[in-house]
Amino acid sequence: MTARPSGPVPVLPGCHPDPSVCRAGEEYVMVTSSFALWPGLPVHRSTDLVHWELAGHVLSSRAALDALALDDLDLSDGVWAPTVRHHRGTFYVVFSTARDRRGAGTFVCTAQAPEGPWSDPVAVDAPGIDPSLFFDGDRCWLTACRDATDPAASGPGELWMRELKLDPLEVVGPEHVLWHGAVHGAWVEAPHVFERDGRYHLIAAEGGTERHHAVTAAVADHVTGPWRTDPRSPLLTHRHLGTESGVQNVGHADVVDAVDGTSWAVVLGTRPVDGSHVMGREVFLVPVRWDAGGPVFAPGHGRLPERLDLLAEPHRKPADRWVSLRGPVEHAVHSTAAGRTHVLAPRPDPLTGRGTPALVGRHQDAHRFSFSAELELGSLPRAARCGIVAHQHERAFLALDVVTEDGAVGFELVLQSPAGRRVLAHRAHGPLSRGDRALLELRGDERSYTASVQLEDGARSELGSVAHHELATERVGGFLGVLLALHAQGAATERPVAFGRVSYDAVGEEECACASSRVSG
Repeated sequence: MTARPSGPVPVLPGCHPDPSVCRAGEEYVMVTSSFALWPGLPVHRSTDLVHWELAGHVLSSRAALDALALDDLDLSDGVWAPTVRHHRGTFYVVFSTARDRRGAGTFVCTAQAPEGPWSDPVAVDAPGIDPSLFFDGDRCWLTACRDATDPAASGPGELWMRELKLDPLEVVGPEHVLWHGAVHGAWVEAPHVFERDGRYHLIAAEGGTERHHAVTAAVADHVTGPWRTDPRSPLLTHRHLGTESGVQNVGHADVVDAVDGTSWAVVLGTRPVDGSHVMGREVFLVPVRWDAGGPVFAPGHGRLPERLDLLAEPHRKPADRWVSLRGPVEHAVHSTAAGRTHVLAPRPDPLTGRGTPALVGRHQDAHRFSFSAELELGSLPRAARCGIVAHQHERAFLALDVVTEDGAVGFELVLQSPAGRRVLAHRAHGPLSRGDRALLELRGDERSYTASVQLEDGARSELGSVAHHELATERVGGFLGVLLALHAQGAATERPVAFGRVSYDAVGEEECACASSRVSG
């Protein structure tokens, strides 16, 4: 019997890894990683840390795309682990790029409002990954992680710091090696510095982003150190709770002081079922209390709260965020009486390559869902493959396609996995005929993905199912979750493909969290 997910629920569901948060007046702003998805670095805003709406993206311009060089990247490389901070009317986002899982560059973007416009990325001399900013009066400090420079260090990674000059943006002054982490032999990353009552606190992540993920900390009397490990480390983890815990991989914390004087942390976590997860790393909210020793995460409980008390206002899921792979594609959305129609111009790039296929998708954010789109068969290109897909990676996806060739049309269900390509089902339909329509649908639950086709006469044909672990991160690798997407593969000279009645519905028991300042453990 398949286990049903239980336990804490995210405030930002679906793949939104490495959350960073700040407050500007009475509004909170959060930025999360985007890897090789485009546009990059989604920016969400909230007035209560629970109800988030998409404000825009830090990276959306042609200049930003050129600076990032996402071409030919593994989807889990690209744009990693941003930090957002607000200082004297300006938002700053610092982030790193990665290639082959190694840091390739560090950049800073600025804006006067969360929705932008955001400046083009400015490169700064800061090796490593996971950069962060700390404003201490008139000075700004940039902290990041990298391979340890001292062979005798207790950990393979180290956190380092230099001052960041704001105008122009450049790293200046001497370098300070801060800390090698609390866990001997573990990589330390995701640093954030805070000041409380004249003492400095460094919060970091250790144990990797999988089951041993944890929040650790150090303290210092001066921002440049010396830093001492907080003996309470780890301050937050779920690695000791066993496989029964509904949320795993908890870590990568950032802390913000709320308008009412309370403090909260955003952390990432996953919701595995039967040991594997498909939705990527999601954002969870944790209460924080500061005491003489520093921050206390989930005081009195030491784990993510099972529920957050409901507000009177119903929860609003953020609007769909449609993304593409490694760059923009020609994509238009039209509202019609029958619903929204998405128009895609075909591209020859296959889903199995490292190019930019004609694919646009939104993150799966519930275990139980229905994703569907309608195609008018007679209007399709004469030679193409188009349809809907549950896409985890170029080497792992489930595609329900309409295949046209020589004036004929058929339906095909294809599973691409690390083991290779399998055609799970093929149904011939007949000649391309004006007016014929087909509704393609992927349904998901905790156990599997199921594909079906419904023709105009109402007949529904189920083409097959695959176990959800075929698309799970534990099997595929990488840092992403499943995209539910539309795609159109064909010659660039072919006519555009119109997907009508595009619909995504979460149909299960899952609901996102709503919270007040009081939390139940």
